[in-house]
Amino acid sequence: MPTALLFGEPGRAYVYLSYGVHTMLNAVTEPVGVGAAVLIRALEPVDGVELMLARRGVKPLRGLCSGPGKLTQALAITLSDNNTSLVDGPVVFSGRPAAWLDPPIAVSRRIGITKAVELPWRFCVAGSPYLSAPE
Repeated sequence: MPTALLFGEPGRAYVYLSYGVHTMLNAVTEPVGVGAAVLIRALEPVDGVELMLARRGVKPLRGLCSGPGKLTQALAITLSDNNTSLVDGPVVFSGRPAAWLDPPIAVSRRIGITKAVELPWRFCVAGSPYLSAPE
């Protein structure tokens, strides 16, 4: 898996296959030369819900995007989205609604891994029902 993208320009999508099955979406976050990205693990479905439901073929809404593989399936994110801008698209991180200007943030240990599980690197909106596992 080429990881040079992690050391490139922040605001790029780093998309890869996990275990050859699930597409993962990461946002490159640090200045050029510093390798870092954030895995986008879940989202609260707001716009385009019917299309996301059709892509996943599941209900209820609560579990529609409650994990990184579910999220990319619902949003139709594929390997072709790798190294694209998260500002200009095709996948866009945009402004927040007023209700999200200062959400309560919970920090917990990482999940779904076997190494460095003690690190407090999982950040989420406290009490969100759209998470893959409780914080």
